[in-house]
Amino acid sequence: MTGHDDRPRVTVERDGAVLLIGLDRPEKRNAADLRLLRELASAYGELHRDPALRVGVVHAHGEHFSAGLDLADIGPRVGPQGLDAVPDDGLDPWGVRGERCAKPVVLALKGVSFTLSIELALASEIAIASADARFAQLEVSRAILPFGGATLRFPARSGWGDAMRWMLTGDEFDAAEALRLGLVQEVVDGDPLPRTLELARRIAEQAPLAVQATLRNARIAAAQGERTAAGALPGELAELMASEDARIGVEAFLRRERAEYLGR
Repeated sequence: MTGHDDRPRVTVERDGAVLLIGLDRPEKRNAADLRLLRELASAYGELHRDPALRVGVVHAHGEHFSAGLDLADIGPRVGPQGLDAVPDDGLDPWGVRGERCAKPVVLALKGVSFTLSIELALASEIAIASADARFAQLEVSRAILPFGGATLRFPARSGWGDAMRWMLTGDEFDAAEALRLGLVQEVVDGDPLPRTLELARRIAEQAPLAVQATLRNARIAAAQGERTAAGALPGELAELMASEDARIGVEAFLRRERAEYLGR
């Protein structure tokens, strides 16, 4: 591939402790080809590994978040083991294969937000949508099934009947319905990125080890059940109480000052 096609599909920008990850193929409504998927996975790997980063924000350049997979590019690459789209330095953004990102991710959804967009919302911690966002889990209309986590998480998030209503028909729905289903947590007028960044920065102000421990335990509860998660709580709490951040938090409380956490 040459020329225009050689440019990156994903932008990565640091805003303090927040990593902004931008889908950047607007001429194709950010449809995901293999290059975009691999670059997105690399960005998640950077977020996961770098202790200076505390929160990820995934947004999109152009008018739309993503029209879904670029099947002309992806289709021939799918083998018996699925699709290999995670490079050595990356993590699966959908959390279906391998280790999951230890840092929280907040999504800014707008315009067309189909298939993998919904699955990325289900794999993330918080999603903000523009009022004009349009959603569809339309894989059955393309003779495939959702393979980015919708079959695993959509029923758990929204209830069996509501999930099947949309997954088995491939019908389109609006931001108000996405909010009702719990796929997004807020709907805003205009660009959702400012509100998404506001929430991400708020999370980044908190003690990062505590944020990651909270996320980790909630994921254990979702995947392995409440009893297993409850069993992990005492050890998690003891480790946090022994951290330097815990001391900083107590001292800031006593001085009635805002704590500046170090992540250790």
